[in-house]
Amino acid sequence: METSMEVSNTTRVQAFILLGLSTRPDLRGVLFVVFLTLYQLTLLENSLIIYLVCSHSELHKPMYFFLGNLSCLEMSYVSVTMPSLLVGLWAGPFHVPFTACMTQLFFFMSLLGTKCTLLASMAYDRYVAICRPLHYPLLMRPRVCLGLALTSWLGGLVVSIIKTACIASLSYCGPNVLNHFFCDVSPLLNLSCTHVALTELVDFISAIVIFCGTLLVALGSYVAIGRAVLRMPSAATRHKAFSTCASHLLVVGIFYSATIFIYARPSRIEAMDLNKVLSVIYTVVTPLCSPVIYCLRNREVRAVLRRALLRPRVSTAWAGVPASFHGHAHRQRGTWKKIRVWLELCYLY
Repeated sequence: METSMEVSNTTRVQAFILLGLSTRPDLRGVLFVVFLTLYQLTLLENSLIIYLVCSHSELHKPMYFFLGNLSCLEMSYVSVTMPSLLVGLWAGPFHVPFTACMTQLFFFMSLLGTKCTLLASMAYDRYVAICRPLHYPLLMRPRVCLGLALTSWLGGLVVSIIKTACIASLSYCGPNVLNHFFCDVSPLLNLSCTHVALTELVDFISAIVIFCGTLLVALGSYVAIGRAVLRMPSAATRHKAFSTCASHLLVVGIFYSATIFIYARPSRIEAMDLNKVLSVIYTVVTPLCSPVIYCLRNREVRAVLRRALLRPRVSTAWAGVPASFHGHAHRQRGTWKKIRVWLELCYLY
């Protein structure tokens, strides 16, 4: 009898069942197409930003350095959660091994912490550029920018190691059903059969430090920018600056509101449907909107994009090619021209 009790107490869940975003078969097909399209658009937008920043010297500035880091992060961030979301919509509830679940949680928490710190760094960069323009070359020199970026990535990595280790050390004796579309903190804590007070405290403190700390830096920077903009003599300049800051604050506000509500709470969240809706906002919506708001609405980025799309092709590559192939080349160039015009209409207008 004692032996059987010991075996039952040491039994651990070997896999979890993810229910997915929706369990209704009539909705899953439509949602699969919608989210697959959003995923592809997110990858396309952020890949485009990384290409423009890396290949054009006029974008080799601190602001675009951070935007390139953000685009790289958004691609990784959305690729951690979106595949499991799409699998759940395509196949319904599915099994995820314990190790794979903890691995997904580790990468997700690491990228989430990195994004918070990176958004604060970008807000500080804009503060220095607008409020202290004469000191900008010194305060935002390449070594400082590289240090801020490395701090963002390494800080998220360290926090993720601590939080994942705490959650992985808990005992999961069953049930093993996660009412979510990826392995997140709150659903896992709800399934733990051991005392989770210490883990919840670690999760709460790290959330306060990462989320609220970086949010205060971002808000303080934007408040200082707003005060500086109000002192500008030109009404047109003030309107343009406020329009840019308002769009940035919208993305920051939506992202932080959802993440703080979920992670900066000292108790487990029971309303899993609300949890899934908020998770969609900061795992799908913000990575899709960030490139448009931060980059594609920027006049300098749009000018570079227009030149990249409409740049004439050099014909020297066809030197020595027989004339019979030239007609085919002209047809190909005509096709590429149509594609470039379509992309310009999508991203510039």
